[in-house]
This record gives sequence, C-alpha cells and structure tokens, in this order.
Amino acid sequence: MRDETLDFTIATLGECAIPSPMSGVRFTRDDERVLYHSTLEGLQPSLDSGVAPPAMESAGPRERLFFDPSKLACGIVTCGGLCPGLNDVIRALVMSLHHHYGVNRIYGFRFGYEGLVRRIGHQPLQLTPASVNRIHESGGSILGSSRGHQDAAEMAQYLKDLGIGILFAIGGDGTLRGAQRIGEEAARRGLKLSVIGIPKTIDNDISFVQRTFGFETAVTEARHATYAANAEAESARNGIGLVKLMGRDSGFIAAYSALVNNHVNFCLVPEVPFSLEELLSALQERLERRSHAVVVVAEGAGQDLMPSSGARDASGNVKYGDIGLFLRHAIEDHFTRIGTEITLKYIDPSYTIRSVPATPSDSAFCLLLAQSAVHAGMSGRTNMVVSFWNHQFAHVPIARAVSERKKMDPQGALWNSVVTSTGQQNLA
Repeated sequence: MRDETLDFTIATLGECAIPSPMSGVRFTRDDERVLYHSTLEGLQPSLDSGVAPPAMESAGPRERLFFDPSKLACGIVTCGGLCPGLNDVIRALVMSLHHHYGVNRIYGFRFGYEGLVRRIGHQPLQLTPASVNRIHESGGSILGSSRGHQDAAEMAQYLKDLGIGILFAIGGDGTLRGAQRIGEEAARRGLKLSVIGIPKTIDNDISFVQRTFGFETAVTEARHATYAANAEAESARNGIGLVKLMGRDSGFIAAYSALVNNHVNFCLVPEVPFSLEELLSALQERLERRSHAVVVVAEGAGQDLMPSSGARDASGNVKYGDIGLFLRHAIEDHFTRIGTEITLKYIDPSYTIRSVPATPSDSAFCLLLAQSAVHAGMSGRTNMVVSFWNHQFAHVPIARAVSERKKMDPQGALWNSVVTSTGQQNLA
C-alpha cells in the first residue's frame, strides 16, 4: 500500500477539558506516534522527500479527558466466534474503568449486537469488579455472542436511551464494520458516543494490527494436535496424521503451528494455492522415503478444489467447504488406487481451541489492550481500533482496519521459514 494512502487520523468528539483522576503514571502526549514502517527501506521514500513518514497515534492515558467519569456510562459487547481471552478483555475493561477512572455504570450487552436492539429483549448485565473478578479463569464470553447484522439506527437509539458514552466492541472484521456503522449513525445524530474497537480474531487477520489476542493461545493449543498427529503417524506403517486448523482467509495459525516443531511435513494455507495431484505425489514420495507424514491444513486452503454451494453464514461470509474431510477422502482414495495400505488419523481441534482460557502471555496482552481501549475512550476518541504495531500499542481508524484482510505474504520471511522447516516443495 502506498504511503500516501496510509491516513491514520483518529476522529475525536471534542476538546478534552477534564483532568484525569489517574496519578503516578506517565501520560501519553497527543503528538506521540508509532512508525508504520519498521525498516530503513520502508522509511527511505519519506526521508528522501522530506515528509513525515506514516505513523499511528500512540495509545496510553491522557492527562485530560473528554468524559466526566462521575457522569459516564459505558457498554461492552462481544460478537462473532469464541476466542481465548474474551473474558480477560471484559474483566480488564471493567477493572480499568472502575479503578483508574471511577466509572460505576458499566453495561454488558448480551449475545452480540442483538443485545443492542431493545425489541429483541436481551437485558444487559450490570458489570462490576466483583462480578468479573474471576471470569478470566474460564473460556468463552460471559456476555455470550452472536453473528449477523443489526440496524445501526436501532442500536444507536438504545445506547442513547441508556446514556452510554463509550461502547467497547470486541470482535473481528464484521464486528468492527458494525461498530463503524454505529459510530457513523451516532455522529449523524449528533450524539457524543465514543466507539472503540478491540480486535478479536483467532486467525490474526485484521489489517494494521500486528497481533490479535487469542492467537498465541491458539498456536499453543494447536501444538497438542500436531504432536498427536505425529505420534499416530510414527506409530503405524505408512502412517499419516492430518490436522485441520483455523484460518479462513489467512494461514497464520497453520504456519506458526508448523514452526512450533519439526513434525509437520506439509503446511497448506489459503495464501498459497496447491494442486491435489502435486500434494498426493509428494505425500506418496514422503511415505516411500520415511514411512510417515504429518499434514497441517488451514480451513480456508484449497477451496478451489471443491464445489462451492454459494451459501452464506449469518455474517454474510461465504460458507467454505470442509477441506479437512476432502483431503482425508482424497488421500485414502489415492493410496487405495495404487494399492498402498495406509493408516490415516484425522484431527480437527478447532472448537476445542476456541473455547480454552488464554495463556498467561495472552492474558497479559488482553489486559494491556483493554487498558489502552479505556484510555482512548475516556479521551473522546472514536471510530478507532486499538492496535499492536511494531511491538507498541497504537490507535488505528476502523476504516483502515477493515479495508482488507491481513494475509501472509507467500514471498515473505514467515512463509519462507515454514517451507524451510517442513521441507515441502512447490505444490502448485
């Protein structure tokens, strides 16, 4: 993407005139920035032209606030599929709002954006430090979740009726698009509503966000599946372990799972097309040479090999074919045809991975994301996402974050490392 298109300007609700109640902390200045480029090569065009390089606004507590904490009510909503760390983020939001700023009215909206539509009838929860004290010890979301679009006008009206000043929307691409519509509707009505997105996608596929919460936990849990697949494969003559992992449009989980150990021999991801014939030929050669193999495939890989039903889910996404079952049958049929007996074990740990509690590192990351979101909302920023970029927390407009899905570069260092680790050749 060209530098001139990288506008990271964050919308604000107005002047910040209220002193922050926080003390003993380093306040972030409004002019502090996190560089978009991390290499001299990326920065060189700006240096040559004498213009400021593209940069994101730094996250952190501000010395002056837009909202009066004593009069403020906030809302939290979780949407989309489950992801490790959801309860950690909810808990950290409540704790930061209460202990850092003294906000006492915090609503937890039930079952995604359905909870923001009054006529559906989901009563919001009253969230307090006591009610969220130990929720991070469990997976899932205490608020529940759902998929699908709701009317922005109805949601904005309900938020107005409840006196909500800040809405924290925790979710992925669809959730953030919904949050953007709410923010735009609020602006059209002249409402002083701050909409802050917290990027949640186990696939790690949100643009301008280096890492999303839950991703590290997913890779940690996926390791158990690849270990099991390898143990099964090594324990049988011509054993094959086939593991399907999450990754609808981006193969980051599959890629990192292949790097966790050297057991994975073939890693198939959406970003790198492969031919079924080439894969089966390479797998046959692997068995002839080593008598066992482990294959990891991301759920969105190889969709061109299967007929599409054209059906869509509640979020409007095209329903993908099951590449795991497709490959299982294709592999079994191939070796049956050539008269080679194999033992194939198929493992799909997707829902097990989504529902586990976050790892300690992910849990700490959730807390820092949530605190950054609270600081941004209290200072009147809106229609933005808290990002982690170049190992620092920053602010990104929702419009930038949903502009396209983040994908792995087939020519980049990550995929090169995967190919080096697995030893697989070009399967196209």
